[in-house]
Amino acid sequence: MPRTTPAPSLESAGIFHREYLLVTLGACALVFLAAFESLAVTTIMPLVSRELDGASLYALAFAGPLATGVIGMVAAGNWSDRRGPVGPLYASVAMFVLGLLIAGTAANMPALVAGRLVQGLGGGAMTVTLYVVIARVYPPVLHPKIFAAFSAAWVIPSLVGPFAAGVVAQLVSWHWVFLGVVGLVVPALLMTVPALRGLRGTPGGSPSGTRGTSAPEDMSMPAPHKSSGTHRLAWAALAALAVLGLNLSARLPVAGGVVAVAAVAVALIAVRPLVPQGTLTARRGLPSVILTRGLASAAFFGAEVYLPYLLVERYDFSPTFAGLALTGGAVSWAAGSAVQGRLGTRLDHRRAVRIGAALVLGAVVLVLVTTLLSWPAAVAIAAWVIAGGGMGLMYARLSVMTLALSSRDNEGFNSSAMSISDSLGGALSLATTGIIFAAFPTTAASFGGVFALTAVIGVALVVIAPRVGGRR
Repeated sequence: MPRTTPAPSLESAGIFHREYLLVTLGACALVFLAAFESLAVTTIMPLVSRELDGASLYALAFAGPLATGVIGMVAAGNWSDRRGPVGPLYASVAMFVLGLLIAGTAANMPALVAGRLVQGLGGGAMTVTLYVVIARVYPPVLHPKIFAAFSAAWVIPSLVGPFAAGVVAQLVSWHWVFLGVVGLVVPALLMTVPALRGLRGTPGGSPSGTRGTSAPEDMSMPAPHKSSGTHRLAWAALAALAVLGLNLSARLPVAGGVVAVAAVAVALIAVRPLVPQGTLTARRGLPSVILTRGLASAAFFGAEVYLPYLLVERYDFSPTFAGLALTGGAVSWAAGSAVQGRLGTRLDHRRAVRIGAALVLGAVVLVLVTTLLSWPAAVAIAAWVIAGGGMGLMYARLSVMTLALSSRDNEGFNSSAMSISDSLGGALSLATTGIIFAAFPTTAASFGGVFALTAVIGVALVVIAPRVGGRR
């Protein structure tokens, strides 16, 4: 039987009540492992690129998984709305593990990128299904707490992940950074099994209840684009191909610019059926929530991927210690998320998003100035601590708002739309920064161009952030 809203005693007990304990631990463990892998790969990729002579595919190794993740998100969203999140979660974890195995056994950069593409497909689907599980299992009053727990699941990986990945890569082999995660994923999934029993979709798309929200109807639940699941998968595949084409356009000496512009245009056209109407025009309410998520991802991750690279190339950091910059950002992300969870309704959603956006922009600008003026590396590392705090404030609230503005029959669509915006924003940003990085004749200019672009995206984020609130 589908779960109904628990009694108030369960709501007040929190996410670690025996009713939710296993699913909380299992879901957080999956987030933990995905976080460890993400931070670890970002740390070791300069070393991997050097060993496999893969500098030309460096950006694609990050943007590619985000692009294929869009396909996984759409498939998981459709599947979850029809049949519930159980099947999609099992399938997504299997794809994630397969990608890890391919990347962990790669002997050249194209093979590693192929593994990352498969991994992204599974990771994107897993993100959406976990959001649907949250919507089906937990009452709305506990959503801020479970999202704060997800952010907290980044704390230990952020403390030990980058450092451990650097040590493993230097003393053993970077291959084990991928392979070491495989044996931990299945036990994490098994902990969620008891809570998944009985969860079902809403066949035929008929609503079986709506989420409580005080937002006006005209902006809270904009209609999704009228396209079937097959059509949405086709649009997702087209968006992913456009991002991959954008990554490869830099390798075309004559027509590269034209291909890049066309790829961006195709990606924006393809994403329209995958998100609520009005997203690309920043309509107030849910559309702006979705767009803000994408801009935040583009500004933050577009810069973060190059921060360890900057520390290794310009400041002669080892990969082990370059990863400490990511540690500071991830810890402050978790801290910011914990703060917003503790404040609850005392900090309204719109203000949390505005503060977070401003912090991210300020941090990226600091990194840019550090690069241009050759300031000490400590300034850039401290700036990333600020950026992480801003993301912690913002991300959890955007997730809560997305579920609050969804009904039971479209929570899969809206969850996938948020994740698609997240991934596609990061993928387009990384693809573009890869082009910019390769376009300049000197390393200093390349890093300056990358951080200048992410600063411009940060400005757009600050402008759009206030629109997540509805019309008064």
